Amino acid sequence: MRRLFLVRHAATSATRAVAFPLDEPLDDRARSEAATLAGALPARLDVLCSPAQRTRATAQAARLGEPRIDPALAECDFGAWAGLTLEEAGAADPAGVDAWMTDPDARPHGGESLRAFAARVAEWLDGQAALDGGAVAITHGGVVKAAVVHALGAPIEAFWRVDVAPLALTELHAHDGRWTVTRMNA
Repeated sequence: MRRLFLVRHAATSATRAVAFPLDEPLDDRARSEAATLAGALPARLDVLCSPAQRTRATAQAARLGEPRIDPALAECDFGAWAGLTLEEAGAADPAGVDAWMTDPDARPHGGESLRAFAARVAEWLDGQAALDGGAVAITHGGVVKAAVVHALGAPIEAFWRVDVAPLALTELHAHDGRWTVTRMNA
């Protein structure tokens, strides 16, 4: 059985501004909030982490040990929209934002489409289902959302109906290669 905890990184300036992220650092407040994370997790977990600075800093602030960096845990590539708020992207390209939120194959920003991103996360999650033991993955809201949608066997459009708060814990269990969502946003 695989017991997997997915944790969205601590809040950043982009998170607070509802912006498409750059590879920004954590501020003092976020590091302090992340320090409480270890107390919410069981001991002796493998620690996995996205390559992003904010996820590595979250793992470090939580004193979870040295994480193994896994590129599959990276946030969606938002291309030209990185650093913009949703409002700014919508003002500059309203048709593009509309297409991105309604067509999972759209990539008006030049980055990754939602379908390609979700497929990357699903492939990673399927690989995790074949493993035993426990792990925590410090990653991004989009990765957690895509993982939950895949675990539930829900259509890709359900991605937009899942919300993941900074430092929220989502727990999944895999039995015989199938996932069960045990808890979300804990």
